Amino acid sequence: MSSADLRISTPLSARNANPTPARLGWYDRLEAALSKLSNRNRFWHRVCSLIWLPYAFRSGLALRGVFRGDRESKDCPKARFSAVLPFRRFNRNWYNAMAGAALLGNSEVAGGSYVFSECAGDYTVVCKEMNYKFVRPCLGPAVYRVVDGEDLRAKLEIGGEFNVALIMEIYQQLHRPGKELLVGRCNITFHCTPKAMVRERAERRRQRHISRNSESAKKPLEKPSRDDASDTSSAP
Repeated sequence: MSSADLRISTPLSARNANPTPARLGWYDRLEAALSKLSNRNRFWHRVCSLIWLPYAFRSGLALRGVFRGDRESKDCPKARFSAVLPFRRFNRNWYNAMAGAALLGNSEVAGGSYVFSECAGDYTVVCKEMNYKFVRPCLGPAVYRVVDGEDLRAKLEIGGEFNVALIMEIYQQLHRPGKELLVGRCNITFHCTPKAMVRERAERRRQRHISRNSESAKKPLEKPSRDDASDTSSAP
């Protein structure tokens, strides 16, 4: 096992046996509050998307089954989660079908929103790998559903940074109610890192930078040797 795998598989609680709670700065407290606010309801999610996810806001991607208070998300959130991409002009290509870039790009947004909502804003979520298979053209609104994947809640209980793989299926909504057409499948992997670990790494880098600057300031300037001085004096 490599050192990188060891860092990922080692729980955060195991590495810090007696962690000392650090006081968060105003920026970290503001970020935590905005993360919780973005997962409160669909209104605040749209407002936050307007600022930090302008592409998702322009495309009109609407999340379902991930917010607190949703009846569908209480029993089985992984099976109930879905996101709907409207069939608007911004998402269509020149022959009036859903653009492949829109389907592909919103797959990362939909899957990341699901993982971020489960992490409750305590983790940074980054897309590590994604494989999208186009089955047929999408000629209507697209529905993203997380149908399978690793147990995210179990990984959150263990702690530390981890990778989580999800399987999403993308359907086209038909005019008939309850009828959908499969248009694509997406296998996507996210890397999740606790924000506390990110702050610790940033602090270690800052301390190393300070120590290097202090050592370079204390290091005396090298004096020229006698041979160099004699060569300089003998030069014409």
